[in-house]
Formats: sequence, C-alpha cells, structure tokens
Amino acid sequence: MKEDPDRSCVVRNLQRRYKVDARALKTFVTKVASLVGAADRWATLALVGDARIQKLNRDYRGYDKPTDVLSFTADPSYEPGYLGDIVISVETADRQARRRRSNLKRELKVLALHGFLHLIGYDHETDNGEMRRVEYRLRRRFRITTPRAAAG
Repeated sequence: MKEDPDRSCVVRNLQRRYKVDARALKTFVTKVASLVGAADRWATLALVGDARIQKLNRDYRGYDKPTDVLSFTADPSYEPGYLGDIVISVETADRQARRRRSNLKRELKVLALHGFLHLIGYDHETDNGEMRRVEYRLRRRFRITTPRAAAG
C-alpha cells in the first residue's frame, strides 16, 4: 500500500485551552510511522483535557486520575492498516513540560511518539527495555530529548 500523507494520522483537537499546531503533530507522526516501518498504516491522535483522559484512564485501566497519554490498539479486522487511537491530555503535557523546563510543543511530540510505539506493539512494561531504547533513539533523531538543564 502506498503511503497517503492525508491519512497517515488524523489529529482531533478536542480541547480549546491550549493552542496546538495539529498540522505539525500530524507531520511528526507521519515521519515516525515512516521510520518505524509503518508508513502504510495510520492512527488517530486525540488531544483532550484532564477530565476526559481521567475518565478513559478510569474506565479502561482502573486508575481514577489523569495521565499524559493512552493508546488504544485497534482490532486488525476493523479496518486494514488502522493502528488505533492515541489520546493525549494537553493539560498534563503542559504541566510536565513546565516541570521539565521544556515546552508544550516538544512534550506533545514525546507523548505522540510514545503512544505510536505502543500502537505498533511495543510495551515498556514487558519488553526488557526494548521500547525505551527505540523511543530514545527516535527522540534523539527528532531532537526532542529532555533539555539537559532539566535532566535528573
């Protein structure tokens, strides 16, 4: 299947509190997909607030608190090539960016990358560091590593 840049990632900004460049996030996820051998597949990226992600976290993971990113892998029989959904709380991303002395743009890319890796099958809770290695390599490539001043 040929890569379709208009279908590689659908970004839905469902929050209005923070200004987000949805086009830049779509481009970023498309580049990630290409680098990890998933250029012929696609995903949805939903940007939400803390209340919505807390409900999802409670309903699907049993944690009644906001989180930064959740990934929901699609059933492969649903639609060929569709990986699933990445949901990011922009509120939590902003808090994390400030705590790390970073910025929201970088943090959203970090979380989108993390979520996308989950969609293609990586699981940092069970893979003995494989996802972490791939993620850090890609973060360095895209220059979205945590600033040195905030490390530690």
